[in-house]
Amino acid sequence: MQPIGFIRSGFPEKFGIPRQAGLVSEASASLELLPPFDTPEAVRGLEGFSHIWLIFVFHAHLESGWKPTVRPPRLGGNKRLGVFATRSPFRPNPIGLSAVALERTVTQNGHTVLHLRGTDLLDGTPVLDIKPYVPYADALPEAQGGFAAERPQPMVQVDFTPEASACCRDLESEGYSRLEKLIRQVLENDPRPAYQATRPGKQNFGMRLFDLELRWRAEKKRVTVVSIRKVAT
Repeated sequence: MQPIGFIRSGFPEKFGIPRQAGLVSEASASLELLPPFDTPEAVRGLEGFSHIWLIFVFHAHLESGWKPTVRPPRLGGNKRLGVFATRSPFRPNPIGLSAVALERTVTQNGHTVLHLRGTDLLDGTPVLDIKPYVPYADALPEAQGGFAAERPQPMVQVDFTPEASACCRDLESEGYSRLEKLIRQVLENDPRPAYQATRPGKQNFGMRLFDLELRWRAEKKRVTVVSIRKVAT
């Protein structure tokens, strides 16, 4: 197999990426198709679909191998389940599947880019295929969801220090659209490993988002963003 294109997203590191597609509606990305798959003919008719399936490679885990059992974050990291009962990236064949919103398809000078929202993808992810999401066949309201039967609710309250809030406003005026809402959605889902989320006392964390470094303080069910700064890329 060969990639048909690569993802460009605001998540240059694994830490902080939404654990499922659709959890963070503000998480946007683009899929830059490669020749010869980037012709307008290859995506003709795709604009009629609101969502698409992406089949991709967990490229950051290629050297990690697979594990027969894993600890799903949804269960607090305290219970082991079979890898095939989870969406862990540590698989025999490190292939992922995500349903994402298709905002628009842009073709310029014969080169096609798909603009996406609600993504859960690391920057640089190789995409193997695109399939349209077909509601009558793909949406199964009677299906059972096992240990992940319901959409997770926000796990923590997110606050900003006055300095971090002011920095957000400045960055949004520079073109970082809806940055504060994106940060809130990412941190509400508590990206910390489960074993850290249950530790008592204050904890300090950081993550990369686009070319920004976020620093926040976590205490029980509250997270406070303390700083946002640009970093060299």
